[in-house]
Amino acid sequence: MEEKSNKIPDRVDQPSTVIRTRYRWMQKIMLFLVVFGPGLIVMEADNDAGAVSTYTQAGAQYGLHMLWVLLLLLPITYFSQEMVARLGIATGKGHATMIYRRFGKWWGRFSVFDLQLLNFLTLVTEFAGINLATSQMKLSPDITVPLVAVGTIIMVLTASYRRWESITVFLCLLDIAWIIYAIRLGFSFEKITPAAISFFPSGQGITSSYIFLVIAVVGTTIAPWQLFFQQSCVADKRLRFSDLGYARLDTMIGAIFTIIVAGCMMIVGYMAVHSAIGYVYKNPAQMATSLGAYFGTIVKSGLLLLICNASILGITAVSLSSAWAYAEVMNWPTGLELKPKQAIGFYLIYILGVLAAAGLVLIPKAPLQLIIMTVQVLAGIMLPSSMIFLQLLLNDRELLGNEFVNRPWNNWINWTIIIGLFALSIILAVQVVLPQLFSS
Repeated sequence: MEEKSNKIPDRVDQPSTVIRTRYRWMQKIMLFLVVFGPGLIVMEADNDAGAVSTYTQAGAQYGLHMLWVLLLLLPITYFSQEMVARLGIATGKGHATMIYRRFGKWWGRFSVFDLQLLNFLTLVTEFAGINLATSQMKLSPDITVPLVAVGTIIMVLTASYRRWESITVFLCLLDIAWIIYAIRLGFSFEKITPAAISFFPSGQGITSSYIFLVIAVVGTTIAPWQLFFQQSCVADKRLRFSDLGYARLDTMIGAIFTIIVAGCMMIVGYMAVHSAIGYVYKNPAQMATSLGAYFGTIVKSGLLLLICNASILGITAVSLSSAWAYAEVMNWPTGLELKPKQAIGFYLIYILGVLAAAGLVLIPKAPLQLIIMTVQVLAGIMLPSSMIFLQLLLNDRELLGNEFVNRPWNNWINWTIIIGLFALSIILAVQVVLPQLFSS
């Protein structure tokens, strides 16, 4: 294992790709398209099966009254991932590698162990989404779950980062359909009134279920795996100092797009309760079937396919974050440009995680929706510790130099975010120990 290094790795202060065109504006667009990808993928892949369940349930139970949480999370998601992109470009190394080098073997392994545990549970929720959605399509999960597992494995075994990224970006852009469905189900902006997006529905206060859902929304919008994924992705793509501005724009676009899609998921859950007479929310797949009875087969099939798409995005991104992190700490060769025989450990971690999670979901009568929601809350609880490592790394002037280190305003924002996340974790712990403290 490499010893800790206090020096920033040698990088070339040039764009990752040299593009020459007649017009400067065209050159900028082409350079952006070369850099574009990691920011969108890391954001939108987190609108996975767990996100669909969490957001639609929040909309079904509380209407538009949790949109304020998403609005609050928009700058938080951007600032968190911008730091990751900056760290990845400055060091050329993955997040797990930097924790290991800067904080030592114990903390490095501790952070990776936490990540592997949470990532595996998250993978279970992704395949749970496939199980729920395809069951409503009258397809056997015993067939569809293994097929998706094999398909996502093939996606990364092509030994081409660009090919994997192109496929994944395409899947991300398919989520535009959530916006179309929100409008198709009869939603209009006139319904977003101050009363509709107030903290609580009229006549209701703080309840245990409300707190549970708020923490679940936070946990599914910002997850620990995202920190590891984007930094490794940036390093694997070999972005350079001159690419930082485009990487920030990529991250900003990803954050805005993701929050808009998340809001539309809430709206779909809200419209399901108001459109389907007597409907009681159980899970997103059952919600799609209920909406299909009122709006037609196209709505049902489209929503079920979107749930599958969300699951596939989550599977490939979460599995890769696990593979990158573990292989980096073990000092194994990593990267999607390497052939399987050149990075056996890296690809093996990816494959084993996918297959194990797929197998667990096929256990008969597993409480899939409960598993999905619990994992989102667990992600919210574990996020603060991951953020602390990131914050400390971004204040390491010896590592990053004056150009890439956090500014004072960065630190004020980041520590406020971390304290807020810790407060939510404490509230959840109090809720578990003293459930009678909150009204029911």
